[in-house]
Amino acid sequence: RVFLRAINQYADMLNKKFLDQTNFELQLWNNYFHLAVAFLTQESLQLENFSSAKRAKILNNSHISYQSQGLFTLKCIFSSKGQHKIKFIPEMVGPILEMTLIPETELRKATIPIFFDMMQCEFHSTRSFQRFENEIITKLDHEVEGGRGDEQYKVLFDKILLEHCRKHKYLAKSGETFVKLVVRLMERLLDYRTIMHDENKENRMSCTVNVL
Repeated sequence: RVFLRAINQYADMLNKKFLDQTNFELQLWNNYFHLAVAFLTQESLQLENFSSAKRAKILNNSHISYQSQGLFTLKCIFSSKGQHKIKFIPEMVGPILEMTLIPETELRKATIPIFFDMMQCEFHSTRSFQRFENEIITKLDHEVEGGRGDEQYKVLFDKILLEHCRKHKYLAKSGETFVKLVVRLMERLLDYRTIMHDENKENRMSCTVNVL
């Protein structure tokens, strides 16, 4: 609770002193986002690590988890960056990806749309979202290999981003192509992670070829 309050106070000060065009400080904002993501992804806040009784208490309607509070603050602050958002791409793609991979359905639903915000931001600046695409593909490979990600995440990523892309005049086609590419990559990476525990050498080799 103390740490969350400190993060929020840090954010308030940055918004007051270092947000306008004249005083904007990229490094300070980068530090804030990395700090917030580190807080949200810390092991002690992952609900799957708690007992059923404690998990139920946290999810009770009268109790908002620290994770949810931190997430809400981070989303609001990123959304408020306006013209400065492009300065956080591609550097913040990895940390945001790590946050969306937290194995909590509602948190995933709330954070995956940030990716569309990034795609849209880069597209408006450069008429493409190539830097975002390259970065998320690279980071996703690393995260899945490290044990993060699952079938549910793949389904949510596909559904949520497709819905956003199809509503956008200019990103409908390229956005759908990108989403399908990432979903296929996730399928193969998840298969590869599973098959690595298979004693059948031919199965492992076949899966490796598919990933490549």
